[in-house]
Amino acid sequence: MSTPNAERQIADLTTLLDISRRLGATTELIPLLEEIAEASNHILNCERTSVFLYDPKAHELYSQVATGTSEIRFSADRGIAGESIRTGNVINVPDAYADARFNQDIDKATGFKTRNLLTFPMRGHDRSLVGVLQVLNRKGGPFEERDEELADTLSSLAGVAIQRQRLIDEYTEKRRIERDLAVARDIQQSLLPQSDPKVKGYEIAGFNLPADETGGDCYDFLELGDHLTGLVIADATGHGIGPALLVSQFLAMVKALATTDNDPLSVLSKVNALLGDEIPNNMFITSFLGIVDSKANTINYLSAGHGPLIHYRRSDGQVAEMQADTIPLGILDPLVVVPPPTIEMEPGDIFLLITDGMFEWNNESGEQYGIERIIETLRDNPDATASELIELMRSRLKQFVGNMPQPDDLTAIVARRLPA
Repeated sequence: MSTPNAERQIADLTTLLDISRRLGATTELIPLLEEIAEASNHILNCERTSVFLYDPKAHELYSQVATGTSEIRFSADRGIAGESIRTGNVINVPDAYADARFNQDIDKATGFKTRNLLTFPMRGHDRSLVGVLQVLNRKGGPFEERDEELADTLSSLAGVAIQRQRLIDEYTEKRRIERDLAVARDIQQSLLPQSDPKVKGYEIAGFNLPADETGGDCYDFLELGDHLTGLVIADATGHGIGPALLVSQFLAMVKALATTDNDPLSVLSKVNALLGDEIPNNMFITSFLGIVDSKANTINYLSAGHGPLIHYRRSDGQVAEMQADTIPLGILDPLVVVPPPTIEMEPGDIFLLITDGMFEWNNESGEQYGIERIIETLRDNPDATASELIELMRSRLKQFVGNMPQPDDLTAIVARRLPA
């Protein structure tokens, strides 16, 4: 014949098993926390339950569910909750206001009167701290030893359930971000040229490979008339969504202005003024706009913080490295510029634009690829087509860096005048 005590234990176990089943079936964090609070109120016969989650970065406890109150946040070192974390024990306080550890601020903020409370830490399956559960005002008097045993079991169930749900939420959020970034990448890639331009007497090709899903580099070719072709390349500081949005905005402005204005200085000065306060203080854009004149065989250009610009002369094998003509866009307005000389493109000459990701990538020994190796590729392959030169630069760079991860976006434009 069962005793009242045995019957109560069976009832408690049945209730805990039911709680475990319900916690396992809940698939969102807030409903899960509400389920935990409701279960605690029921099994421990109390007026209110507060579920405090642990924020390890801030070392704070905060409530997304505190039955009957709004959100609360406080240091994880404070009060009885803090002591429960430090000791890892269930703390039973029969008279809250007689206990010096009790933090009365919460009662003052909520208008609730705490008579007694039971506090117990919640830990995940790996014993990492998940939070603290506090049950307040047991009906019929202070909490008993049996309540402490139930609370200990309940905290284990709740801690594992919360940890599981957080991991699910983190995974779901990660997948959502990945999907959003994939869409952003597709949009950004669609803004890049889908084919190389056809320019009489020239081969022109471009290449871009972001370091992340989206990049801070961009390039474009602009058809500006029968014999004028614009070359645009830009690099916003950093890589990711922010720089990607910034260079996309830059590119749209250049396209709009260059259709009616073929002066690179005028166009980039206007873009710099239009960007104005839209660029954050810690960001800027290095950029280049050049106009290839296939009749005059010249390139009229301006470089705003972008360099080096590489001009390989086929006639004597010499290379000119030209630096920027003014500071990057987004720093000062107006731009202060010393107008650069026009580049004369002789038969077989190659003009190369690259972003710093192409030459600052380190190998496993910490050595940078460098500009000289890129120039060697031009010298070694003076008769290669523009597209072939880009592939050669890519393959040589990849061979040099080996398995080192790509730290920055890679972008290049090659303009080659065909031999006579």
